[in-house]
Amino acid sequence: MDRSAFHYELPPELIAQEPLPERTGSRLLVLDGKVGRCRDRHFTYLAELLRSGDLLVLNDTRVIPARLHGHKDSGGRVEILIERITGFSTAQAQIRASQSPQPGSELRLPGNATARVEGRAGRFFELSFDQNLEPYLNRHGEVPLPPYIRRTPTTADETRYQTVFAHKSGAVAAPTAGLHFDADLLARLGRRGVEHTFITLHIGAGTFAPVSTKRVEDHRLHAERATVPQELCERIERTKTAGGRIVAVGTTSVRALESAALGGKLAAFDAETDLFIYPGFRFQVVDAILTNFHLPESSLLMLIAAFAGREHVLAAYQHAVAQRYRFFSYGDAMFVMRAKGNNLV
Repeated sequence: MDRSAFHYELPPELIAQEPLPERTGSRLLVLDGKVGRCRDRHFTYLAELLRSGDLLVLNDTRVIPARLHGHKDSGGRVEILIERITGFSTAQAQIRASQSPQPGSELRLPGNATARVEGRAGRFFELSFDQNLEPYLNRHGEVPLPPYIRRTPTTADETRYQTVFAHKSGAVAAPTAGLHFDADLLARLGRRGVEHTFITLHIGAGTFAPVSTKRVEDHRLHAERATVPQELCERIERTKTAGGRIVAVGTTSVRALESAALGGKLAAFDAETDLFIYPGFRFQVVDAILTNFHLPESSLLMLIAAFAGREHVLAAYQHAVAQRYRFFSYGDAMFVMRAKGNNLV
């Protein structure tokens, strides 16, 4: 399967650079993957799409202020993007500089801090800091907005590039489908009998890495830590037995749930997952997906295509472009029903 089969043309002006004033203010494109039918709605229409007994699965990861700016001993500027904190004062990170720093060199950072380059692990650098890293990032780190948002982060991003249910720190990118929810909408859904629960998947910077191979099947996805507790597995089983649907909020929730079911049955999961979902994958857990729009030829777009059919998804994206939807992290959302399964309500 050639990655160009997942290409679409996107006018740059449709890439959302700012969040809307209200979290729930986005549009919602509803796609029935069984027949390919699209409907244009407002995000709060989600309350009409969901039924009593359905279960929303949200990702409660919290974005850390993972970007730092500093200098090499030579004076050259460096930009550090923490991929993951690996210890009290150690991390894996991406480093942007005119020349890559060598092992043993030190980087000068804000607050008179230093980071020593210990080596490399693939495309990531192994860094050791001279102080406790997590509180240091909270004092001096910057919100790691995605590369397609072409502006400097503001204090507003510290709140808006974070879900209202963010709880467990560790991500360097937001689970963006969850950005559309506020407490009032979650409460409204609860009153209608729609419950919600949480998995944790700490999203790494690799989520923005393009599919690097011409042949989709040859690509290797970055690994991320995911946790699916046993009590959630039992709750999902009860929901399905009662006729309710499992609605994954975001591709990260999909990956966590389907990783936990790779053994043939959903089971508690707390490990690294590099599960790459593309057309041909057999979903075992998820019945519907709430997601944002994704980059052309990206692994996330391929996941949605696996769920609702490549032709249906690409046609929906063409519709979204024609209707001037807002794309990517701060953009609009899709509610996607799987290619084989229940019809839209």
